[in-house]
Amino acid sequence: MIFTPSTTTETEPNLAWQHSFADLGESFSVPMQATPLSAPYWVGQSLALGEELKLQPDWQHADDWLQALSGNAQLPGSKLLSSVYSGHQFGVWAGQLGDGRAILLGEANGQEWQLKGAGLTPFSRMGDGRAVLRSSIREFLCSEAMHGLGIATTRALCVTGSDVPVRRETIETAAVVTRVAPSFVRFGHFEHFCHHDQHDDLKKLADYVIDRFYPECRDNVLWGGNPYIALLAAVTERTARMVAQWQSVGFCHGVMNTDNMSILGLTIDYGPFQFLDGYNPGHICNHSDHQGRYAFYKQPNVAYWNLYCLGQAMLPLIDEQEQAIAALETFKTEFPKALVNCFAAKLGLPEGVEAPPALAEEILKLLAAGAVDFTIFWRRLSHWVREQHAADDSVRDLFLDRAGFDAWISLFSALHPTDTRADASARMLAANPKFVLRNHLGELAIRAAKQKDFSQVQALLQVLQAPFDEHPQYEAFAGFAPDWASDIEISCSS
Repeated sequence: MIFTPSTTTETEPNLAWQHSFADLGESFSVPMQATPLSAPYWVGQSLALGEELKLQPDWQHADDWLQALSGNAQLPGSKLLSSVYSGHQFGVWAGQLGDGRAILLGEANGQEWQLKGAGLTPFSRMGDGRAVLRSSIREFLCSEAMHGLGIATTRALCVTGSDVPVRRETIETAAVVTRVAPSFVRFGHFEHFCHHDQHDDLKKLADYVIDRFYPECRDNVLWGGNPYIALLAAVTERTARMVAQWQSVGFCHGVMNTDNMSILGLTIDYGPFQFLDGYNPGHICNHSDHQGRYAFYKQPNVAYWNLYCLGQAMLPLIDEQEQAIAALETFKTEFPKALVNCFAAKLGLPEGVEAPPALAEEILKLLAAGAVDFTIFWRRLSHWVREQHAADDSVRDLFLDRAGFDAWISLFSALHPTDTRADASARMLAANPKFVLRNHLGELAIRAAKQKDFSQVQALLQVLQAPFDEHPQYEAFAGFAPDWASDIEISCSS
């Protein structure tokens, strides 16, 4: 069915569809039709993203849009497809994968659009092609939360739900996430064509990515004029910066398989993710990760390993292995530099000024020793630095090791003389969020949504899109996690 708005032409979608990925050819994707979703309803909408995408006013109230973004109708000019890729999952070659439940509509207003959960595809691998309400709400909220934090990410326009039953560990209900990004190309796309010796298609894919997203790689000098080495280096640098930002806000991805790594350095595929409550570098958020491969502190090394898989896949385009290795080695300089910059900002230092390395290292040790709440510590410190009242124990009271903290805060205070404290506090408040998508907040929103109360989804969205603001009416969202939060299990099942 073709989407035909019932409203006047002035309110029709302001979308001019393009299909550059589909134009790559039949080796890359297969045409699709979405599976209709019975009696859909709105669960959550990002009006901010809708405005960025230049959607007509009040799209979030239109039944035409509800049907189209649930897979029940086709937006005019869109061309539905699912792409093939391969990848390493938990460090093991998994072979051919692909969009098992994601359907690409094409590109409109500078972004590719996907419906995730819109039904079976040829790559569903015994799955049902559906997403469930629980995981869809989590992806919707976290996509917009990461954007609010200034971290490169795919975005989410909306979630629609349905009472259609979907079997996971238990019977749940179906949902569809509309997500957008400049591109959904993954490391696994490159691995697929290399593994199958489709080197012409591998080159076509690399040229497509370079010409659309990395045109500067065509004119590079640093890498001897080879655009493919330059591409590998550029992806390495973007990935390093992204993961440094993850570490600086306590974000655990949970399933950093190569097919979940974006060629644009975007955070992609929100499954068993978590923001740390108490700081625990060894935290494993994915209950399917029995070996702890994706523990929080391991994320930089996993990213580096995944980049090596990408480099291996690109070797047919690169003359010498040593050149590929040299491009990948930029991770070892870019990641520490990016992490230092993140923590300098968190500590309130002006741009370009580095904190003494021991200062950041020591506070992380103290946080870990006491399992201190990561987000609350940094936010309280951001306020405390302005006045530094001796009687204000709001930060000190977070620590069991008072002597250790006292020694650290003395060194920290020396960074900020009296006449710079207000500026330092302002910088810190802009770098240390008050709100992150904690597991228990997502869980409460999900429980309410199952009862058809979507107000908590929209309330959370409001604060997560502006996580550095105070939002005093939502103070409860910035509190400590309740004891029961540690019992929430998140896994690859969604």
